[in-house]
Amino acid sequence: MTAYTTISKTAQTQFTQQRQSGLWHSGAALCGGLVLNRGMNPDIRTLFEGLDAQFVQTGSQPKVNALCTDSRRVSPGALFFALGGTRTDGNMYVEEAIHRGAAAIVSESPSALMPPRVTFIQTGNARRLMAEVAARFYGHPEKALELVGITGTNGKTTISTLCRHLLECAGRRTGLLGTVAYVMGRRSLPAARTTPEAMELCSMLDQMRAEGCTSAVMEVSSHGIDQNRVWGLPFRIAAFTNLTQDHIDYHKTMESYFEVKARLFNGHTGCAPQVAVINIDDACGRRLCSKLAPGTRLVRYGESLAADFRADALSMSEKGTRFVLHCPEGSIQVESPLLGRYNVSNVLCALAIVNAAGISVSDAVDALRLFPGVPGRMERIDCGQGFNVLVDYAHTPDALHNALSMLRPITRGRVLVVFGCGGNRDRGKRPLMTRAVQVEADEAWATADNPRGEQLSEIFADMKGGVIRPDAIHWVEDRRRAIHLALAAARDGDSVLIAGKGHEAYQEFADTVSTFDDRVTARELLRLGRTGGVDYVGLGA
Repeated sequence: MTAYTTISKTAQTQFTQQRQSGLWHSGAALCGGLVLNRGMNPDIRTLFEGLDAQFVQTGSQPKVNALCTDSRRVSPGALFFALGGTRTDGNMYVEEAIHRGAAAIVSESPSALMPPRVTFIQTGNARRLMAEVAARFYGHPEKALELVGITGTNGKTTISTLCRHLLECAGRRTGLLGTVAYVMGRRSLPAARTTPEAMELCSMLDQMRAEGCTSAVMEVSSHGIDQNRVWGLPFRIAAFTNLTQDHIDYHKTMESYFEVKARLFNGHTGCAPQVAVINIDDACGRRLCSKLAPGTRLVRYGESLAADFRADALSMSEKGTRFVLHCPEGSIQVESPLLGRYNVSNVLCALAIVNAAGISVSDAVDALRLFPGVPGRMERIDCGQGFNVLVDYAHTPDALHNALSMLRPITRGRVLVVFGCGGNRDRGKRPLMTRAVQVEADEAWATADNPRGEQLSEIFADMKGGVIRPDAIHWVEDRRRAIHLALAAARDGDSVLIAGKGHEAYQEFADTVSTFDDRVTARELLRLGRTGGVDYVGLGA
């Protein structure tokens, strides 16, 4: 029987009301004093039994009622994990966590002098230990769900969202964790990161289980794999989309980036998948096929003749895509509402995944026609203008190439693009992104994406290394103005791609986060332009 552990009667009442109304979210379960737990609060030694954990000091609190990595959210009786990080070190905040009532501290560092009431646990890998403890704390919700994990540089969000749609159409209640949103039954939250931290992830899987979900589809980032956020999760199906240059600021080399992705398939995340769905049109995908764990079944997809799920006879328009699917069920005509050749690859991946989950391919193809699309992924902005406006998340050289080359054959006029490069991220891809835009688009406006702690002038300097047609690119610092200029330049039959941020509703500048949504901005400017509220006269680059 489920028991709710609370700090107060009032908190328990609020928690129950939130649960009944579908408004409960993961923050409450993490450190706010409200904990969904199976049975009584677990004994601290039971949580760590058999794991890589040494009890250096045993305090007076035998029970744990919350898990935390943020010292500001510690409540009495919480277990605080002092994690090392790229920006800060959790060990610097142990004293604050104790002051706020932490009953126990987990760290990779030797113990400092602390009050005798506090338990101190030392480990060789705090993140891995946190994943194992979180699974125990929440009663192993991952065992109640059929888990699907999707990794790769591009396509994860579209594939995961489409998989959830297809599974739900087949009558399977399915949770979703990805770049755009965390969906836990009736509850949906904007996503903070592609793959949540292990304790948040377990909390959300627990909520899915409580909501009656039987499946969960997840985007699995390379950071999530490398930082053990998905350690020990028994993915029944793992899928690989492609590997192109991204996150080199973190991984340092493409080889390291590939090896981290491969861990999801070779058992080096603590569990190996039963089925691996891999894109063999991608060179890294073909290489990955030979790295699977023993016993993992391989399903290949792509346009290659060797693929188990293969597309041919492609026909693309501004309304969608048609192709013939060759798969174990035979040859099937597919009509997809998604635009472009790369979305054919995404559809193949999703169909292969749901078929591996036991769904008929023909049923999935029927459900595909009803797919509403993904926010910020080739999302059409229509205010009655005579040209096409699309907002997309493309923020890598390959993604920009794919998006722009897709628009070319379905555009009667010119292809225009607004794009930028994020600050404090891989600098090596900046000139490559510019070159991709210069090759594929007729005219471009380079602007701010999320500059973060970098000067925009420095980002522009890197981007200018890829310029090959200086007369066809304009440098505009303000993103709204850049969008304004692109829309003002568009004529009937043109396509305008606003790339880089997609679903994001903010911009990051140093320590400031400002509200900004490409989709909202484009609609406002288009409507103002139609009513004569925008003065285009004299707008230069």
